[in-house]
Amino acid sequence: MKITFSPAAIERLTSELSGQSSRLKLLYDTEGCGCVMNGVPTLLRIEQPEEGDVKAVSSPYEIWYEKRYEVFFEDELKVDYRPGTPSFILRSDNQTYTTHLLLLK
Repeated sequence: MKITFSPAAIERLTSELSGQSSRLKLLYDTEGCGCVMNGVPTLLRIEQPEEGDVKAVSSPYEIWYEKRYEVFFEDELKVDYRPGTPSFILRSDNQTYTTHLLLLK
């Protein structure tokens, strides 16, 4: 999986991650969704990846994800940010996964 960041997302993440780990994990949160097909993508700050996590091709931030959830995403994703909003946007060339991609601490 390859994940790129828009300039706006890089600027926002730089301020959010100031002085902290620049490693992130792309979660596919299914808790309370009723079905694994209804998961919600979320970004999580991490110090270290968990055993079995896979590293995406990404820059300037390391992004990790669980291999079992790879099926829910396309091979190339982009994280964007719209100034004045509390969340990020996760999209590909073919679809928008969410306009409310939260960054959890």
